[in-house]
Amino acid sequence: MTILDRRDALAGGLAAAAFASTAQAQESKPMYGLIGQMLAAPGKRDELLAILGEGTGDMPGCLSYVIARDPTNADALWITEVWTDKDAHAASLKLPGVQAAIAKGRPLIAGFPQRFETTPVIGHGLKA
Repeated sequence: MTILDRRDALAGGLAAAAFASTAQAQESKPMYGLIGQMLAAPGKRDELLAILGEGTGDMPGCLSYVIARDPTNADALWITEVWTDKDAHAASLKLPGVQAAIAKGRPLIAGFPQRFETTPVIGHGLKA
């Protein structure tokens, strides 16, 4: 093997190691979760629920998006989200369908009394 061949082999090995390290770092990026309570204007919860459901179709990076009625408050909804990472969630807010749902639903929203950010670790349907 000539010196040039050894350098090429070394450079190739270093490039492969760097690629593997980058891939591993991306795989270990934590998932991002949100759990929030949304209050609808009195008597408008189901209308708001329908609007929010319209904007949740194709959201890249979304692993789970659940909208639930609060059984103790006739005007409250709970939204539970799991994303591949925080950047995917931020990007979703710029999607045309999400923007349209926000604009349409905004007049029916009375507030956001509770909001929690989480780091999902494991769960049915989630990649660990």
